[in-house]
Amino acid sequence: MILLLIAGIPLTMILAATWLWFFVARGELDIVGALGTANRGELIQPPRQLQDARIRELSGQKFAFSDLEPRWSMVVPGTDGRCDSDCEKSLYETRQIRVAIGRNVNRLRRIYISDTDSENTQFAVTALSDGRAAPNSFTDYLKIEHDSLKVLLLSKEEQRVLFPEQQGDPTTWYLVDPAGWVMMAYDNQVPYKDVIADLKFLLKNSGG
Repeated sequence: MILLLIAGIPLTMILAATWLWFFVARGELDIVGALGTANRGELIQPPRQLQDARIRELSGQKFAFSDLEPRWSMVVPGTDGRCDSDCEKSLYETRQIRVAIGRNVNRLRRIYISDTDSENTQFAVTALSDGRAAPNSFTDYLKIEHDSLKVLLLSKEEQRVLFPEQQGDPTTWYLVDPAGWVMMAYDNQVPYKDVIADLKFLLKNSGG
């Protein structure tokens, strides 16, 4: 029974997330209305599936979101072979938000999807968001500040399709449900506490 319960938890998470977006796509569930305010995140309608994009691991192997443990994911896109102050701020804020979730921290992961591998990414930052001096390279920055961050690759052209909101506002990052659906977009205009409120609502009312 214990083994069946353990095996059933990931399946329950996936089914719950799929159920949620089935009704969102049909217009029968208003997440923004349920959250109580329209100025938190931008609801992606219809949601986009990460599995449909040709995302790769750093090794070059095709990335399979379904192979990951079912969790909600905060995804930060990176383009043009560089990480500037907007990119650094998004990575910093998503890390702080994840920590602020508290006991639900293990139900969230962070992903950075870039068009360039870490070693060849220019780190165009002199000072970090917390005021400390920036490391010399992007690789060092990730190792020191974001060791749990999962880094993936996706061409700039495909990022424009998967993350069109980010093209208009480079501070945009995304929330992806446990089944791989890109469902919310946030930028630096959304207050920190509002993002936390959204996440707590979704974590409370879903199996993922």
